Amino acid sequence: MLVTFTTEAYADITMFGEHALPLLKMMGHSGTVPSAIRAEDVPIALSLLKAAIEAQKATAPSVKKQSDEPVVSMANRSLPLINLLTAAAKAGKHVAWK
Repeated sequence: MLVTFTTEAYADITMFGEHALPLLKMMGHSGTVPSAIRAEDVPIALSLLKAAIEAQKATAPSVKKQSDEPVVSMANRSLPLINLLTAAAKAGKHVAWK
């Protein structure tokens, strides 16, 4: 499954569901797809996501590679979504995903 995040303040972002759903939960959302966050709730979701990512960085064990593919941390995967949420919060726009 693919999840596409949209807002009027930023370009759309598409992620695989296996990465998007945990990020939604970090934002304090149930993980329901499709859904949305009202403009006034975007700053709260952004702060929850940033706090969860920082907490995960602090407690993340070292990851052993099992293949030749690089390991991408959740902190790196969250950057596009953090940028989208930041732009939406600044512009006072809602964020939706489907």
